[in-house]
Amino acid sequence: MKIAVVTDDGVTISPHFGRALYYLVVEVDEQGNIVGKELREKLGHRHFAAQEHGGEDALGRHGYGPVAQDRHSRMAAVIADCEVLICGGMGWGAYEAMSSYGIKPIITDIVNIEEAVQAYLNGTIVDHTEWLH
Repeated sequence: MKIAVVTDDGVTISPHFGRALYYLVVEVDEQGNIVGKELREKLGHRHFAAQEHGGEDALGRHGYGPVAQDRHSRMAAVIADCEVLICGGMGWGAYEAMSSYGIKPIITDIVNIEEAVQAYLNGTIVDHTEWLH
């Protein structure tokens, strides 16, 4: 299993999906042991600064519409081999887009990557969807 985590330093979880510089992809074996880590560059706000932010849905949540969908699909392509995406925060549009690509997004208050991965594997991680914007 591969779990992607958004990060700026490879150790801690970035507080916002769109602003994070990298994905740390953690590979876990069937016994729950971390057997590999790979740092992958992540597209984000700095890459799309010249573009419009994207549309809003009927509830006023941002990250919807064709422009946002294109960005989200490009961000998801880099971690298409992952089952889970752990981050400290993200918008509704990105959250729903990742789900639609078969990647389960989780918003956590855990800062350390290895602790968050272990909490996910233990089934104790809390998905703070109330923090979506």
